Amino acid sequence: MGRGALIKGELVVDNTETTPAVKIGILTSGGDAQGMNATVRAAVRTALQLGAQPYAFLEGWRGPVEGGSLIKKMNWSDVSATINKGGTAIGTARSDEFRERSGLKKAVYNFVSNGIDRLVIMGGDGTLTGADELRELWPELLAELVAEGKVSPEQSERHKKLMIAGVVGSIDNDLVGTDMTVGADSALTRIIEAIDAIAATAASHQRTFIIEVMGRRCGYLALMSAIAGGCDYMFIPERPPAEGWEDRLCKKLRLGRENGRRDSLIVIAEGATDRAGNPISAEQVRAAIKERMGEDPRITSLGHVQRGGTPSAYDRWMPTLLGYTAAWDMVHATQETDPVIIGTRRNKLVRLPMMEAIQNTRAVKKYLSEGDWENAVASRGNHYQEMIDLYQTLSSPTAPERPEDSKRIGIIHAGGLAPGMNPAARAAVKLGIDRGYTMLGVEGGFPGLLDGKIRELQWHDVEGWAEDGGAELGTRRTIPDLDQYYALGRAIENARLDGLIVIGGFKAYKMVYEMQKESSRYPAFKIPMVLVPASIDNNLPGSEFSIGADTTLNWNTETIDRIRQSASASRRCFVVETMGRKCGYLALMSALTTGAEQVYLYEDGITLSQLAADTAKMIRSFEDGRRLYLVVRNEDASEYYNADVLANIFEEEGGDLFDVRSVILGHAQQGGNPSPFDRTFAVRLINAAMKALACELDTGRHGSFHVGMVDGRIEAQPVAHMDELIDMDDRLPYEAWWHSLKEVLYVVSDPTAELTLDQLPIVIDLDE
Repeated sequence: MGRGALIKGELVVDNTETTPAVKIGILTSGGDAQGMNATVRAAVRTALQLGAQPYAFLEGWRGPVEGGSLIKKMNWSDVSATINKGGTAIGTARSDEFRERSGLKKAVYNFVSNGIDRLVIMGGDGTLTGADELRELWPELLAELVAEGKVSPEQSERHKKLMIAGVVGSIDNDLVGTDMTVGADSALTRIIEAIDAIAATAASHQRTFIIEVMGRRCGYLALMSAIAGGCDYMFIPERPPAEGWEDRLCKKLRLGRENGRRDSLIVIAEGATDRAGNPISAEQVRAAIKERMGEDPRITSLGHVQRGGTPSAYDRWMPTLLGYTAAWDMVHATQETDPVIIGTRRNKLVRLPMMEAIQNTRAVKKYLSEGDWENAVASRGNHYQEMIDLYQTLSSPTAPERPEDSKRIGIIHAGGLAPGMNPAARAAVKLGIDRGYTMLGVEGGFPGLLDGKIRELQWHDVEGWAEDGGAELGTRRTIPDLDQYYALGRAIENARLDGLIVIGGFKAYKMVYEMQKESSRYPAFKIPMVLVPASIDNNLPGSEFSIGADTTLNWNTETIDRIRQSASASRRCFVVETMGRKCGYLALMSALTTGAEQVYLYEDGITLSQLAADTAKMIRSFEDGRRLYLVVRNEDASEYYNADVLANIFEEEGGDLFDVRSVILGHAQQGGNPSPFDRTFAVRLINAAMKALACELDTGRHGSFHVGMVDGRIEAQPVAHMDELIDMDDRLPYEAWWHSLKEVLYVVSDPTAELTLDQLPIVIDLDE
């Protein structure tokens, strides 16, 4: 369940070898999923940049079967203003005729007669299976068309084989072998928005709600929404409840109410069953609660709203990378190229053998029918079982008896506010209590620790924190200086702390790093401490993501979408400034998710000659009919060329051709309820932090660690070596996985880009 795309290398491209003769078909089929448009947009524009000609097959498989007006030659502007739209702009529909041999034969004819033998296709396993069947029958059907005189021998020779690159669009996240499918993150976002709204009314009335979500044979949406939404109970296909589940459910709900919960929330996947294979419906759950508890729960079935709406930030930038890679592969495909699915695994893009991945996915149905729950769960990836176990702990209102020598663990925030700090603190309290620890909340960061502002936190104290933005414990950027270390040591001794979980940004990391270095002089610092990354800047060492960055990126994306809309009645350039200090992550990813034409980062700097070239390009663009030009700048990109200066330069040079506005997004980027990813990611990080802490406590050691995601895995690394990973002055990691995505941005946003050999980064990690 990792997120991200680490570009591991560059593949040299000789553009002179690419001719307009290369034609690529692009097709979406099956159920729509948010992010399909981003994939299509990237595939079309990448193909054009590489000198190929893309064609859209409209209305799913009807396009290849019926041909004619359903096959559209695609130009750059055909996919403009689509990245922010749900659904699929080129349409999807069922085609019964495509299931027949006659329909397949028509498809081959329409492919070949249009000179197309390469296909970027997006859909579920049924869609991809249909594509592979067409590929297998292609030579045979092509021979029949030649014999019938409908296709010439020369055409047959030029298009002997169908080459395919697939991208999975499915909100269920059910493809075995890829961590995330296109649309799943957006669907989870819709679900969490609904659960947060339902929780408010449920708490007001002390009422139980049952929320039914999609997921016929995959419980991903139900599991993740139960964790992110702080729900009491869940039903998923891969882990059906044993007989007597009705009594256990009601007992758990009662205990929750006795321990301070005002609401009871139950999530059920549409494919949930009992262990005998009998479906468990929301109505059955309602009846069980009404009979045993005398309460009449309310049912909310979210239905197709989960597939609709604006795609999340993740379902824009990741599908952009997938579509880019799929088109790149098809431009450079040969007769020996096997069909692949472009997917994600361990924070990398991977190419999966198409039919092997589909067969593995369909095997899950067999596991479920046979009651092989272990293999069904294992098929979902390494972290699926971990999340099931974590959910059981987080949702349990009971805890083991605390031993007399219970270790006292402090939880403290430090640095700037990041959405997701509350879910992290909640998870720390609950997982700590489950281990028998006494959990203590430090209020107001390290200044609060110095002042002794510490209180014990019980299970019920953190209920409701799963969905809350802000930081209930408070956070401060101020950290003690060397003169205060003695007082800090005394404060730790007075609180009788045996360990410390520090959730925060660079200031938190710097403080623990310095405390470890000074532990020989201040013995009170000799306690295990674990850092958990929480920063919207996403600039912390040893982790590809920080808690809060995804929430902020979503907020930026939504806000810039509105800014773009405001320009619909004029010819305008917007210069939008994001936070991030010297780290360009937010700026670059905001540019990628909103279709910006230009981005300025601290890592690259800004020069006068560059501004002159960029301004000239902007003017040419407006002269050619453009109505909006979007520029994104990270706040410390340049000391002198700030947002207003850039706007003034563009305004002066543009004259009456267009006007310019600068917008500074500001501290609103730190607000809002955390995204589903930030909530679930916080839980995974805290679990790793607790494991590292427990290991030190159990062995009597006092090492300090920082936890984070590295190559898609959550791991702990020693704080002592932190300076080897990050520039302590600039607060920038030495390696930033996301920086090379800037080249992808220009490939899909700038039709006049002068591409050079090193501007086409491509994934070379091949997962067999």
